[in-house]
Amino acid sequence: MTNVLEVSGLTTTFAKNEKAFKVVDDLSLYVAKGEALGIVGESGCGKSVASLSMMRLLGKNGKIEGSIQLNGKEILAYSEKEMQKLRGKEMAMIFQEPMTSLNPVLTVGKQMSEGLEKHEGMKRVQAKDTVIELLTQVGISRASEIYHEYPHRLSGGMRQRVMIAMAIACSPKLLIADEPTTALDVTIQAQILDLIQKVRREMGMSLIMITHDLGVVAETCDRVMVMYAGQVIETADVRSLLRNPKHPYTIGLIQSSPHKAKGQKRLNSIAGSVPSPDEYPKGCRFAPRCDKVMPVCLEHNPQLIEVDQKSQCRCWLYQENSERSAVNV
Repeated sequence: MTNVLEVSGLTTTFAKNEKAFKVVDDLSLYVAKGEALGIVGESGCGKSVASLSMMRLLGKNGKIEGSIQLNGKEILAYSEKEMQKLRGKEMAMIFQEPMTSLNPVLTVGKQMSEGLEKHEGMKRVQAKDTVIELLTQVGISRASEIYHEYPHRLSGGMRQRVMIAMAIACSPKLLIADEPTTALDVTIQAQILDLIQKVRREMGMSLIMITHDLGVVAETCDRVMVMYAGQVIETADVRSLLRNPKHPYTIGLIQSSPHKAKGQKRLNSIAGSVPSPDEYPKGCRFAPRCDKVMPVCLEHNPQLIEVDQKSQCRCWLYQENSERSAVNV
């Protein structure tokens, strides 16, 4: 199966007070054609920064190193002008909060037509017809009226549908959805997820779904990658991860899900919080919160290794005894 996206050794640093802090640390992943990859973790784990790095949308104080290949082409070598041609056309993104992502002083139609005119070379009338078709495709019944509306006059669910329509307008090969249902109520969340799945199947797109909700991953993804403190700590296909999680952090995430707490008076929780990049511990970054911590965890950060044919894990519980002994010498 051909890979649409291949990321290798991606490291993203931000400068602060003349120091550089790694927010994404040596991340590697791939997304095959038509595949859906889920990236999960708490807020502050580096999920959104990783996606913005892949889109090359960081501020001036952000620095990206490693390799990002889209359809076999190294896009880290692209100029900003070349990236502008690529964004929306080859890869597109649904941002977390549509109200801050849509321009408040431009109508929906104007914002959506811009990409079609730029990437597809459409004239204004043709672009308008296409926009109305796209709005109808994503479930907006009054598409011709919404075309003339401003974002603040739409509900959260409607704005998110507009963002999806905008993202798929030029039929990108890869769609990145960054927490697309976070600010929506449960009913609208289900509708948006169904819509993303429908669009992906119809257009044959690859998908990266970024979320903190494992339920969303179970519904929409083929494989899942768990991030913690800027690093990948576990990868597996969805069924394997949900049925047999390896890393203590992943186990904690699953046990803290409401559907796992039926019959319990209280939800399980993971003590503590994700450390900021300037406070990463010396050893394993999850060690201060882990209930299976060992002496080696406090001194050495484990490597991401293959545990079995279906999963990889970054944890000393799965390192070879000889390797564990070696680092203690």
